[in-house]
Amino acid sequence: MYLKTIFTAILVGVITLTYSQQLSGIVYHLDEPEQDHQHQAPLPGANVYWANTTQGTTTNADGEFLLEFPQQDDPVLVISYIGYTNDSVHINHGQHEIEIILEVNNTLKEVVITNKAPGTFVSRLDPIHTQHITGAELQKAACCNLSESFETNASVDVSYSDAVTGAKQIQLLGLRGTYSQIMTENIPNLRGLATSFGLGYIPGSWMESIQVSKGTSAVRNGYEAIAGQINIEYLKPDLADKLFLNAYVNMHGKIEGNAISAFKINKKWSTAIFAHAENLSNKVDDNGDSFLDMPLVRQFNIFNRWKYQGDHFITQFGFKVLDENRTGGQMDFSTDMVRDTSKPYGINVKTRRYEAFWKAGYIFENRPATSMAMIQNFTHHKQNSYFGLNNYDAEENSYYLNLLFQSYIGNTRHSFTTGFSFEMNNYFENLNDSAFNMQERVPGVFFEYTYKLDEKLSIIAGIRGDYHNIFGAFVTPRFHLRYAITERTILRASAGLGYRTANVIAENNTMLASSRHLFIVEEPRQEQAFNSGISITQYVDVLGRELRLSADVYYTNFQNQLILDFDRDPQAIYIYNLDGRSYSTAYQAEASYELIHRLDVTLAFRYNDVKMTTNNELQDKALLNKYKG
Repeated sequence: MYLKTIFTAILVGVITLTYSQQLSGIVYHLDEPEQDHQHQAPLPGANVYWANTTQGTTTNADGEFLLEFPQQDDPVLVISYIGYTNDSVHINHGQHEIEIILEVNNTLKEVVITNKAPGTFVSRLDPIHTQHITGAELQKAACCNLSESFETNASVDVSYSDAVTGAKQIQLLGLRGTYSQIMTENIPNLRGLATSFGLGYIPGSWMESIQVSKGTSAVRNGYEAIAGQINIEYLKPDLADKLFLNAYVNMHGKIEGNAISAFKINKKWSTAIFAHAENLSNKVDDNGDSFLDMPLVRQFNIFNRWKYQGDHFITQFGFKVLDENRTGGQMDFSTDMVRDTSKPYGINVKTRRYEAFWKAGYIFENRPATSMAMIQNFTHHKQNSYFGLNNYDAEENSYYLNLLFQSYIGNTRHSFTTGFSFEMNNYFENLNDSAFNMQERVPGVFFEYTYKLDEKLSIIAGIRGDYHNIFGAFVTPRFHLRYAITERTILRASAGLGYRTANVIAENNTMLASSRHLFIVEEPRQEQAFNSGISITQYVDVLGRELRLSADVYYTNFQNQLILDFDRDPQAIYIYNLDGRSYSTAYQAEASYELIHRLDVTLAFRYNDVKMTTNNELQDKALLNKYKG
């Protein structure tokens, strides 16, 4: 009994000491502060940091944050957000929780910048190594759409699939973009028929931020991410400017215009309208090869979104409409011509795309860290096109549903997320005289457990089971680890499986622009790969500023992969399932530092070793830069 009492006292002391090293809190703001009745709502994205240190973080979607206490006798916590009055609070070391309310600054007469958030950062607390690209970083690139938003990013490459159509694709870990899951506000997007040209469907001025993570993602987001995940956050209707206008003109005659208008209808409802138009009708052939250097593109894009922010219930919904006409080929080609072998070569792609989404969430009042959410999305994509003498018409109808419940076991150190998902994809394709139709139905369930030991250790272990109407049942396990070796040295590791359904023509319709014959040797099987990776991040104080050093290595091994073989026959493309080995090993080292005020410097080096078996021979992946610096 005596030993038990001593053990209990020691345990209580350890727990007390552990909790005394961290401060958790929530940052709120007031909706419609000029009204008599003020509504208190969480403020996501607020900067929270200790004064006179480099320790800081940002609040999550629920306005929550967690910070380790600094080595100071009288620490001062600073909270800031654009358009709101900064707040600073003296914190006692015995204090564990705090709530802060920021007030709108309506009488700003002078702006004094005392601290600048970095354009690119990696959260110190996130178990998944995620690089956040903020609006400040996006402004550094000549960003007209998503495809041009990674020019300052060392991890992501964007290249042309072919010059005739102007299609672009991303590469992550040395693998083509289809192996990276692209999401818009946690909704899978830009797949299927949007694979070839989808990077041009998201204007740069619409984006609030981009999150890039390498390797497998959390199972709550699905089973597809193999090489990584890219999530795009749009501007929010309750936080965007009331009116934003911009225009772009370049030397080749390309014209773009954007208009964004946000309205706060009342203390709970807000809406925003986004409009984009672009036109390039000037034919350019600087190298004199009789082919257009870039396709002629006319695009109209509109997006309307709504948000309701209640005390415990939040919902968002909206719709998008896109219309694009893309023409390429020889200078003398015209869409009015009769197409035959005696006429100039040309391509024309007409796209009409509709999207609608609805997200809703409920936060339980009497149980902390407990919520439930629903995400739905519907997409209709229609493409009428021809590539020379090849006619390709296709239609895609897709539906996505994700139901989530989040809570904890015992205490908030042991949290979990579980739920149900359903995915439907219908493809109707016609290539010349051949029809390629596919109907895909995938229900699934998932469970994800998270363990957090203050800021020292975080573990995410997840598993999901899905049933594919074509390929049957399959299981996706994934694991993520974050361990703080010291306060300034953070180690992360991840491992897991990924799957995807390859749609041969829809995802590769730009290959129809060549004169090669297409041979689908066998029925494509489900693609499957195992990905594992490890990264280490070191923070160093240099001359009063923070130097961030990071290094990572990721290995991807395919159990099955769809192979596009361009080497067997110069007059043909053979498509078949992997018969042999296929793998990717990607190494990267990076250093980031603010050299002087407003001058950030990033140095990076990357090496990709990517090999696949084509025509019974293991060889380097073609058209891939092994080195980048």
